[in-house]
Amino acid sequence: MATLTSAKRLVIKIGSALLVDRSNGALRKKWLEGLAEDVAWLKSLGIDVVLVSSGSIALGRNALDLPATDLALEQSQAAAAVGQIQLARAYEAALAPHGIKTAQVLVTLEDSANRRRYLNSRATLAQLLKLGVVPIVNENDTVATDEIRYGDNDRLAAQIALTTGADQLILLSDVDGFYSANPQNDPTAQRFETIDDITPEIEAMAGEGVSGLSKGGMITKIFAAKTATAGGCAMAITEGSVSRPLNALESGANATWFKAQVTPQQARKRWISSMKPQGSVHVDDGAAAALGRGKSLLPAGVSSVKGEFERGDPVELISANGRKLGQGLCAYSAVEARAIKGRQSSEVENILGYSGRAALIHRDDMAL
Repeated sequence: MATLTSAKRLVIKIGSALLVDRSNGALRKKWLEGLAEDVAWLKSLGIDVVLVSSGSIALGRNALDLPATDLALEQSQAAAAVGQIQLARAYEAALAPHGIKTAQVLVTLEDSANRRRYLNSRATLAQLLKLGVVPIVNENDTVATDEIRYGDNDRLAAQIALTTGADQLILLSDVDGFYSANPQNDPTAQRFETIDDITPEIEAMAGEGVSGLSKGGMITKIFAAKTATAGGCAMAITEGSVSRPLNALESGANATWFKAQVTPQQARKRWISSMKPQGSVHVDDGAAAALGRGKSLLPAGVSSVKGEFERGDPVELISANGRKLGQGLCAYSAVEARAIKGRQSSEVENILGYSGRAALIHRDDMAL
């Protein structure tokens, strides 16, 4: 069974029902302070932490005296706009006493569906984590409409786990794991300790949630688990309402763990390898040798660029003798790649007119 302290990078999803008091719509400040202690403890162990937090609509709805249910789209978006400020301030206030900086990251489904936006999101989150910041991620409900929505933060959390290369995803829930039936309705329901494979039978056991504040039921958690585990990320569902829920999980609190099918790195390489290349980048012998040592591809090692592609598109990597070395996601369009091929990374800004990325294809975006 996985342990939190064995993780290198954790994504933790917090639902509205944990963060916002159902009776009065107010922030559960003491609970949030306990979560902040957990985050500080994990970071003291050298573990990267990303928080995916619901709550903006619930907080904004209370501030604007809007109805508790059945909000129109424009009302939900207005509530989100107000609540996002409150949510960001709340996390900042809770984590600052521990010397932890926070950042607000708002995303929509388009940001992961579009490869260019995906690469931008991935690079931004990677830089924040490198700087020791805890990103607070939420769906951008202010602008998202149905066709560009995740719809629930369970699936958003799974996508963020893959985007950041996390090895564990923790869903803090109103239940202490995945059961064979709804335990509130069926006293014979059994909790699973671990699930190795999400079968149709497991999916059929998933029922809807009972919370009046959160949108996601157990079925959305199963969808999240399928996404996460296929991408190399183990996932746990555990009771989140207790004080310091992550410390409780590490100490043996009830949970259901879904086992990762591969490592995050293997999953990403498979994904990149499965794409249809939109062009090719030909490299010299020195660059080919550097790639073999696990290095990124720099513009200086590129001899020619074939095809038409945009930033984020997959391209083949071809050696000087015409052998395919692999493929990767290019950080530049074909036009830009041709302009900077054979040049030093320090020259890119003068050539393109803006400061681009040092690597044409980063080693994390490459499958050889």
